[in-house]
Amino acid sequence: MAFRFLAAGLLLAAPVLAQISSFPKPSYFRETFSSSVPKVELRPPVRLPDFVVNGKLELSLRSYLELVMANNTDIAIQRLSVETFQNAITRAFGVFDPVATGSFTSQRQTTPSNSYLTGANTLVQLNQPARFTYSQLLDSGMTYQGIFAAQKISTNSGFQNYNPALTSNLGVNFTQPLIKNRGRYVNRLPIMIARSRLRKSEYDLRASLLQMVNDAENAYWNVILARENLRVAESALDLADQALKRAQLELKLGALSPLDIYNPQQQYATAEILVSQARFSLQQQEDALRKQIAADLDPDIRKLPIVLTESVMPATDEPPLDAEMEVEKALTTRPDLKSAMQSLDVDDLQIKSAKNSLLPDLSLTGSYTSQGQGGTFYQRTNVFTTSGTQSQIVKVLPGTFGDSLGQMFGFGYPLYYFGLTLRLPIRNRAAAADLADAVLAKRRDALTIRTTEQQVRLDILQAVSQVESSKAAVKLAVVAQDFARKYLEAEQKKYELGTSQIFFVLQAQQALVSAESAVVQNSVQYRKNLLNLLRRTGELLDARDIAVQ
Repeated sequence: MAFRFLAAGLLLAAPVLAQISSFPKPSYFRETFSSSVPKVELRPPVRLPDFVVNGKLELSLRSYLELVMANNTDIAIQRLSVETFQNAITRAFGVFDPVATGSFTSQRQTTPSNSYLTGANTLVQLNQPARFTYSQLLDSGMTYQGIFAAQKISTNSGFQNYNPALTSNLGVNFTQPLIKNRGRYVNRLPIMIARSRLRKSEYDLRASLLQMVNDAENAYWNVILARENLRVAESALDLADQALKRAQLELKLGALSPLDIYNPQQQYATAEILVSQARFSLQQQEDALRKQIAADLDPDIRKLPIVLTESVMPATDEPPLDAEMEVEKALTTRPDLKSAMQSLDVDDLQIKSAKNSLLPDLSLTGSYTSQGQGGTFYQRTNVFTTSGTQSQIVKVLPGTFGDSLGQMFGFGYPLYYFGLTLRLPIRNRAAAADLADAVLAKRRDALTIRTTEQQVRLDILQAVSQVESSKAAVKLAVVAQDFARKYLEAEQKKYELGTSQIFFVLQAQQALVSAESAVVQNSVQYRKNLLNLLRRTGELLDARDIAVQ
């Protein structure tokens, strides 16, 4: 059974203090008013000690890719980009969140009297209104508002029947669009656009992971190539050392001219330089590989030698690839092509949103309010006497705010209305331009899909050609290596028999080194070309058993 593992992130955050609870839960206040600051923690690399064998970091290609997916910082950063689009879906639902508001004011006013109607020489009033509302947009387009209002008015005016006067109102208002913004589909377009963009971001993430895994695996083969180059260089140095020692012995015995010793010496010095360069190159490639698996972050692991267990020689007996079949697979699985097609879905939704903006705005509005009044009632005689002074108070009936609420809930004093509101733009250039931009974006994305398909075909044809070419190059390099070895053996025998010169032996040694190097170069290049083909067809993650969730 194939072992599947997830692309794990490197960043771990403490619990985010986002407001995710609703009022009036206790957690709502804790999340809203908490003063603690979210902390972001970086975890250390994981599972690296599991692959330490005898003081060396031993990695197969499978285990190496497992560590890459678990520890690679660039992959963790790329995966975080999807969460931004997930948050956009939550943000799109925000327009439907209910809002509660409350207000209370207390106002005292002292006014000099300039009329008998004032009821006092100096009018003093205390006004204390309170208002509470609850409003929400429904996905049908309706906006409703529940209102409760209460007011207390106290005054020293002699003409006030209720003092203090206590009033209360309970009502509901609504506005229902009939043309523009009508219906669940239109009002949920931003949510559908956000979800479509999330799917597009998932395709983009997969495309990015294809490239990152390709780069990581190339780093693995670069180390193997550098290791094999060092082996070939050391083999060349050993051959040059043997030739130099033999030439020195022959020079000592007088069988070799002093003028012929320089060639073996030069060959040996060149081989030493190549070995030194190969060692430094291997060190650089290993450092790059350590970064891929975050081994450079562990002070103990980064000092360990690296042993890669994959063989450099690939299997070259596979049948030729069917280029058209590979193209069809790529057109089906390539995530960048799926991302481009997903853009068309976003464009269609944006076109529908732009068309909605062009519609006339006809709305049905309505309101119902129940009223109540209470307070201390002063029963008087005629309001004005013949002399214009204040009337006498006949009876005082005490009252409370409960009287106002009783009238209000008795619904005996209603106020209600219904109406239609039409907003008809004679010309809406801004909305027309938005619609034109949305259509233009769809045309551009359609052309992008076409050019992407063309590029996919070209990429696959070139990748297949590179695979077949490198496969043939490996076979020919192995044959050339066999001939180079036979040529060296023949020159050595001829030199031992005295029918050849040291120059031709050294030349044969150099030919063998070049042939061995060609086998290594072409073998690794063949593996890289196979890797490139898997990336071009979009099958690399599945081929390496990498599940992205």
